[in-house]
Amino acid sequence: MTRQDFLRAALALTAMPLLRQIPTVAAAPAPDSVALSEIAPGVFVHQGRYEMQSPENQGDMANAGFVVGSDAVAVIDTLGSAKVGERLRNAVRAVTDKPIRYVINTHMHPDHVFGNAAFKEDAPAFVANRKLARGLASRAERYLATNKRMLGDDAFAGIEIVLPTVAVDNTMSLDLGGRTLLLETQRTAHTDNDLIVTDSATGTLFLGDLLFSVHVPTLDGSIVGWLAVIDDLKKRKAPRVVPGHGPHAMELPAAFDPEQLYLADIAADVRKLIKEGKTLEEATKTAGFEDRDAWKLFDDYHVRNVTAAFAELEWE
Repeated sequence: MTRQDFLRAALALTAMPLLRQIPTVAAAPAPDSVALSEIAPGVFVHQGRYEMQSPENQGDMANAGFVVGSDAVAVIDTLGSAKVGERLRNAVRAVTDKPIRYVINTHMHPDHVFGNAAFKEDAPAFVANRKLARGLASRAERYLATNKRMLGDDAFAGIEIVLPTVAVDNTMSLDLGGRTLLLETQRTAHTDNDLIVTDSATGTLFLGDLLFSVHVPTLDGSIVGWLAVIDDLKKRKAPRVVPGHGPHAMELPAAFDPEQLYLADIAADVRKLIKEGKTLEEATKTAGFEDRDAWKLFDDYHVRNVTAAFAELEWE
């Protein structure tokens, strides 16, 4: 079996929703809300589309979820616009009337945080890695301009930068009543402000964009760090994990195999090209292209990944 055949087979297996331990229960969406699946008791996930942001999808192209305790709710990521964020909020309200006490952002990218504005009326604590505020604030102007251009005026309406009000330095526990969420910052990997969330009641692990499935991974941090984080996370014991992009729930350690292979391919190819004295331009035409047919949105993101990897690895 070739490396490419292995990658395709691994993607086919890991892209299937988790059904063997706790069935995923899909509910018909409430009016003007997003579709949900209950992947474990009190744990709900909305699966985003494998698309670039557009007026048609209103920025609905990442996964988001929420966890319901006996006292309160925590929302984990809020999608890519205030409009689709409001639809996520409506989905929460269709499930429970408990207060939305926390909004947790797993990292700074717009498809995960631009729905924050829709939850301001709930006056939650906005919780994130301590590095997120700096990273998001420094990129705010570019993020807003790019998303306004791609979403169009109507879908962009209501978007604003909502920075964290609670910063996580290493770890933090949030009490929802009858269950707690453990928040853990990670070394620089997908970004320099990644955060993972574990629900104590069900063991469900929200990985944000440290895990991509079907949608090609996007590198905005450190390829060396990301591969190291994957090694660590594959050793975790969790009955189900939620990727930032991909199906509602997946299983460890196999969920990481395609992503790990893709990133390792880029790193190996780039290191070889650097050793041979090749340029960045040459690397962006050859490195990692053996994996092209295995991922959606490959042509939108792959060259950026190679560029970021080259800039990091040429200084090893």
